[in-house]
Amino acid sequence: MKLFVTAMAMGVLTMLAGCQSAPDIEDQVDALYDKMSQEERVAQLRSMYMDELFDDKGQLDPAKCRELIPNGIGHFSQFCMQKPRDPNEIRDRVAAVQKWLMENTPNGIPALCHEEVLSGVNTKGSTIYPQQIGQACSFNPELAELKTRQTATAMRKMGGVLSLSPMVDVCRNPSFNRLEESYGEDGYLSAVMGVAFVNGLQQSDLKKGVGACSKHYLGYGGGGDAPEKELMEDIILPHEAMVRVAGSKAVMPGYHVMAGKKQQCVADSTILQGILRGYLEFDGMVVSDYTAIDQLVLNEELRMKNEESGAKSEESGAKSEESNIDPAVMKAAAAINGGCDVDFPHGANYKYLPEALEKGLVKPEAFERAVKSVLRYKFRAGMFDKDAYLYSKEDIQLDTPEERQTAYDIATQSIVLLENNGVLPLANVQKVFLTGPNANSMWSMCGDYSFPAMSFFWKMVKEDLDHPHTITLLEGMTDCLKDSPISLSYSQGCDWTEEIETKFSELGDERAWEYGILHRKVEPTDKIDKGEALRLANEADVIVAAVGENVMLCGENRDRQGLRLPGKQEEYVNELIATGKPVVLVVFGGRAQVISGLAEKCAAVIQAWYPGEEGGHAVADILFGKVTPSGKLSVSYPKEELNEPVCYNYPQTSSSSKIAWPFGYGLSYTTFEYSDLQMDSLAKTTDESLTLSFKIKNTGKAAGDEIAQVYISPQDAKSPVRPIQLQGFARVALQPGETKTVTVKLFIEQFGYYYRESVPQWRREAGDYLVKIGASSQDIRLQQQVTLDDVLVSNTRREHYFSEVKID
Repeated sequence: MKLFVTAMAMGVLTMLAGCQSAPDIEDQVDALYDKMSQEERVAQLRSMYMDELFDDKGQLDPAKCRELIPNGIGHFSQFCMQKPRDPNEIRDRVAAVQKWLMENTPNGIPALCHEEVLSGVNTKGSTIYPQQIGQACSFNPELAELKTRQTATAMRKMGGVLSLSPMVDVCRNPSFNRLEESYGEDGYLSAVMGVAFVNGLQQSDLKKGVGACSKHYLGYGGGGDAPEKELMEDIILPHEAMVRVAGSKAVMPGYHVMAGKKQQCVADSTILQGILRGYLEFDGMVVSDYTAIDQLVLNEELRMKNEESGAKSEESGAKSEESNIDPAVMKAAAAINGGCDVDFPHGANYKYLPEALEKGLVKPEAFERAVKSVLRYKFRAGMFDKDAYLYSKEDIQLDTPEERQTAYDIATQSIVLLENNGVLPLANVQKVFLTGPNANSMWSMCGDYSFPAMSFFWKMVKEDLDHPHTITLLEGMTDCLKDSPISLSYSQGCDWTEEIETKFSELGDERAWEYGILHRKVEPTDKIDKGEALRLANEADVIVAAVGENVMLCGENRDRQGLRLPGKQEEYVNELIATGKPVVLVVFGGRAQVISGLAEKCAAVIQAWYPGEEGGHAVADILFGKVTPSGKLSVSYPKEELNEPVCYNYPQTSSSSKIAWPFGYGLSYTTFEYSDLQMDSLAKTTDESLTLSFKIKNTGKAAGDEIAQVYISPQDAKSPVRPIQLQGFARVALQPGETKTVTVKLFIEQFGYYYRESVPQWRREAGDYLVKIGASSQDIRLQQQVTLDDVLVSNTRREHYFSEVKID
């Protein structure tokens, strides 16, 4: 029997116990705060790059420390990524700095070292796992948790205590350039995967694990424009679950402005104070995105608030003429008053907090809240303990065999088979031809926030980036065919783009607002000879065309015009199709790309996303049938160019001709039969839950995993409950002919909805609902009506977030 909870559903009492600070920690925070000078307090709210404290020989420079951090420092930004270094050297640097801080600053407070860990630790040699948009297609929170547990173990050894991951924005615009970092368009799936990410990373103990940071709160990537009901039901759900279920203690607001608001999220007191700290009862630390505070627009409303604060300070004798206030001072005041505790990456604005405090622009309680939030986090992480785990003394090895195996397992489960006319798996063939810009390139495997991508984009490094070694598709197919009579030929055939397609825009991190960073392209991996490629194509039995995007065509601060294949890739694939040989199209990239008009002419289509360092092996093993594809789409796959929100639970999306393949869709090499749905037809709104069960049988000839999805739909078209909503899923592994029973405990709250009169409420009301069991959001195999009876029930917020699933 296999038992698991879809992202650790738990009762509110257990949840709140993890959210509240122990009284002894509060006493210690208060005592330390009272001992600190104002300069020390401000220092805790700032960050810097650790390399600034070392000399050219790599030794800590005490003179620089005395000059730059005499009162300590709260944080070190991206401590693993400043330069390519051995993990033991990174650890030694952390050890030297922490020792100096504890021995030479007034209260000996160690610093929080943070790093990005979206697809593994962002440092040379660390395992590169598949990008999140692909991992969501696995519908496997257990593997997601294993990934981050491995990540945290490695990072904590190097001295990392805090991560700036995961991104759990519910991204519903197919064109969003950072969609790859998200878990897709559904709030429930994003919440399940986000909670798994936190559970693995934090390891149930911030003294041993690495702290997670929920970002980009709230509604980055288009969700901020959603109506309040959608915002509070779907868009906030991953953040809410990470905080209230998994105990995440750090939140990062986005760069954006919420719909109807005048101020960026980093200074928006409604979402940071009212919703986050009020409604969600968050008691952790809010940190800015890099340079976000500096990007604050000093609109009239903000100026008036600061003038009011200045007028109050004038009454007490302080001078504060608005025209004499540096904009950086006003931005610092706006952010900290709005609810942001820490200024990343180097405290460029919070260094002016002393002046803002002197002028009366900063509320004293806001300043105290911010400093105590940082200190509380450090106490929770055990940084003041006598046996504090600040780093490991053992030899640190990255990218272990176990980590590579996890990367491979996630990759095989992330890849989605979209079309197959029977050509796959490749078996009864003699000659296979591989071609395309992504056929022999690490850039088809590595998404943003991996060591190669960050080095290439931000630092403009082109050489020596293959650390750890990334298996290309050519290498993977070659390995797969070592003992096979099938022959493999290769020619790149075409480039990603002939011209620079990356769009320049002043969005996101302002460090990338340089023409030189964006005005370039990835050079082709190999010589391009289209004549040679077409000759080899004509000689082959099957053509595998590896196409799509790369690190310069999507990601933070970079985008391109449109979603069709870049450059002349589509033209090239049409030439391959014209040979009359079956073409297997393998699409790589950080988002779904429009391939309508092309996909219909291909023998098979695979969406591979950015599958990580073992992606070449994973795709190859699926192509040749060593692994049966099992991924299901975490997005609605567009049929045409779309730059607007789409989601399977929008009525206009579910019936739209603009969608090629629906959310939850994915083919297999085998077939599955659903049967015997058992469920009571009546429940009460006051009940805690109802239970259902159904059977799945593998009716094909290949072993495979099926992802069964549980949806809820109201029967009344006027119901405030969304027309269809994912509320559970089960990944079921089956041998040919094998049958298993899936039992699902649905909480009655999952039939509920958000409602606000004077205060927010989570309501559930009487009515008729269909519980649907599907192979996708549109392929419903079983369904049964349940009637909820009894009174209207209202709670302050959700208490049960996820269904519980058992597989027998």
